[in-house]
Amino acid sequence: MARAVRSQSQVAPGGADIPRMEASEDKSGSRNTKRVMLPSGRRIEVVYLAQADEQAKPAAPIVQPDQALHLCNSCDGTLVFPVKWEEAGHSAWAVSLRCPDCEDRRDGVFNQATVEAFDEELDIGTAALTSDYRRLCRANMAEEIDLFVTALEADAILPEDF
Repeated sequence: MARAVRSQSQVAPGGADIPRMEASEDKSGSRNTKRVMLPSGRRIEVVYLAQADEQAKPAAPIVQPDQALHLCNSCDGTLVFPVKWEEAGHSAWAVSLRCPDCEDRRDGVFNQATVEAFDEELDIGTAALTSDYRRLCRANMAEEIDLFVTALEADAILPEDF
């Protein structure tokens, strides 16, 4: 329920606090207003805005059957990754997926076991990327070292180069 608060200062003559607290309510249509007189003399009006779907209980999410979430339904690519995820009940997750090969996107609610299997696939992919990155860095560094050694041997590096 959303709240909006309006306030007005009202102090008794001479600056003394009014030693009472009053409240009145006004229910009209989609809002509920409550006016409160605080002991300090300050009057506030609290407006509760009703929401159209406030009375309706949210329906339980429909959980999709077990499936390999890392596989694309459109192009059979194996690089599908999560774009967004959030809990959708006690043991289900709402997940937005994207395939980088065909740009296919899909949303769904999946059970905990399916999401855990997807997480394991993501961990395997992360390990493969990390391994490839480290191998590439070593290869690049080895090539740079070889070029530096060649330049040193040819006296092609001068103090002005630094």
